[in-house]
Amino acid sequence: MSAVVSTLRPTKPAPAAPVYLSPAEVCDIIPGMTEKILENLRGAGRGPRYSKPSQKTVVYERGDVLAYLTATRVETRH
Repeated sequence: MSAVVSTLRPTKPAPAAPVYLSPAEVCDIIPGMTEKILENLRGAGRGPRYSKPSQKTVVYERGDVLAYLTATRVETRH
């Protein structure tokens, strides 16, 4: 028997699918955050990026929430 040799090149792994969070789940990640504060931030055009797939649904991509936290980091003086 002859061996079958694959001519396919190794493929890169597919990028991970984004993880979407509800406002309540965002509040679980950010201490002190409430759904009302998130709503106010959205109204003011601030806060983490979000998507609104329907009129009553708001979701946040986990990476955007973590990026928002990083962007709001305050450096202290030593």
